[in-house]
Amino acid sequence: MAALTAEHFVALQSLLKASSKDVVRQLCQESFSSSCLDSESLLDKTCSSLSVPQGEAAQLLQALHHFTRLVAFRDLSSAEAILALFPENFHQNLKNLLTKIIVEHISTWRAEAQANQISLPRLVDLDWRVDIKTSSDNISRMAVPTCLLQMKIQEDPSLCGEKPSISAVTMELSKETLDTMLDGLGRIRDQLSAVANK
Repeated sequence: MAALTAEHFVALQSLLKASSKDVVRQLCQESFSSSCLDSESLLDKTCSSLSVPQGEAAQLLQALHHFTRLVAFRDLSSAEAILALFPENFHQNLKNLLTKIIVEHISTWRAEAQANQISLPRLVDLDWRVDIKTSSDNISRMAVPTCLLQMKIQEDPSLCGEKPSISAVTMELSKETLDTMLDGLGRIRDQLSAVANK
């Protein structure tokens, strides 16, 4: 994620026109979401609450959005780390207020960002059972065990709207196929463990 520029900090100074700390807190909360940049109602609300023109309000919302996203992206959770992002000449009280607000909300914002990132479908549930296929005729009897594996998969919420769809995939595996699959999954587990331990 790109670093903050001097223009971002100039835009943030517009928050000094807020009538109260609650206005600043509300703007910080509402500007974190990606949808804030396209929200006409938030833009109008910002204009009226700060008594600024639309252009200035849009720059402020963009700067707040970028700033809060950067803090979440860099996983900054201490006040000292957040304060270090501000330039020396930034208004001290506003700097402290923004830092306090961000520290209060960073865990919620980080969870929201992770939940809304574009990702592959996720495994929600796994169910299995062993079936025995039987057949007989006058010549021979057959009893072949197979595994029926059902995986419930949730699609990426950002691609399918508010309520993500969950689909079920069922497959039948012979003992040999299951052995091959388990061997492959074992290798994946070992590689993940090796990477995690580095």
